[in-house]
Amino acid sequence: MSNNIYAECVLCPRLCRYDRRQGYANTILNTCREGETLRLASAVVHHGEEPPVCGPGGSGAVFVTGCSLRCAYCQNVQISQRHVGAAVDRNEFVRICLALQSRGAENINIVTGSHAAPAIADGLYAAKAAGLTLPILWNTSAYETSIALNCVRDLVDVYLPDLKMIDPSVADKYIIPCDYPCNATRTIERMLSLRPGNVIIRHLVMPNQLESTRDVLKWFNWNAKGRAKFSLMTQYTPPLDLNYYTPARRITREEYDAALSLLEEFDIQDGYYQEWEAESPQLPDFTQVNPFPGDLARPVWHWSCGFVKAE
Repeated sequence: MSNNIYAECVLCPRLCRYDRRQGYANTILNTCREGETLRLASAVVHHGEEPPVCGPGGSGAVFVTGCSLRCAYCQNVQISQRHVGAAVDRNEFVRICLALQSRGAENINIVTGSHAAPAIADGLYAAKAAGLTLPILWNTSAYETSIALNCVRDLVDVYLPDLKMIDPSVADKYIIPCDYPCNATRTIERMLSLRPGNVIIRHLVMPNQLESTRDVLKWFNWNAKGRAKFSLMTQYTPPLDLNYYTPARRITREEYDAALSLLEEFDIQDGYYQEWEAESPQLPDFTQVNPFPGDLARPVWHWSCGFVKAE
């Protein structure tokens, strides 16, 4: 099945139809720049997600290399656009999942895996056959086709889609395809039908974009309230390599307070929001065995060295 899908790839709405069996290709013809081989950057027990995602043990986050969206402000740009990572076969993927389970992770949290959905599904089925019992979380930009969703629909227990914006002109500002809003909302509607009550919709507040946040909350209020939880994220941090499209500052305290007021305006109570921090949080560095600062995560596997010995 996976070979047929990768032969003329339509896993994301860009519909590039590139034959990914040819392997990794840094060409505009291949939007995600990835071949058919699954490549991962890191697997960690992560304590920085929403409370029910982390639980007491932490979330077993598996960071997939590559992305078809390529946002200008991506905090994981090393893996999404610079392709830091290493190829893993099915057996290695199974071992990673089982290692996360043995280290106490509450779930397997697949981060940005839409473009690799067939290989991930194959690995998850094998992991379950080998003894994986943890719930599966699909952590995604929501820029994926029904073909990608169908690959994992029988495996996923909880969906964690982003809803970045509703206005196509805001998408264009950050070099995000103008069809992102219509495709993301369509994908989220599908997730809501597949797992009602098991969807957390995430939105990142951007500097000078409170109206965009208002649009997203309005959409949630009309279309998803009562069927999903809402997570308001305020962690935007300017990347080290700033470009013309990327805001050079974090949101202010005033913008943060205004965003919380919007939650009250739309009476959105079932969900989560991040605390505002005066200092910029440290961006993850996937060249390090532990990409995250402090005790935010415990590394289990890394692309540069394989499995990491438990402390």
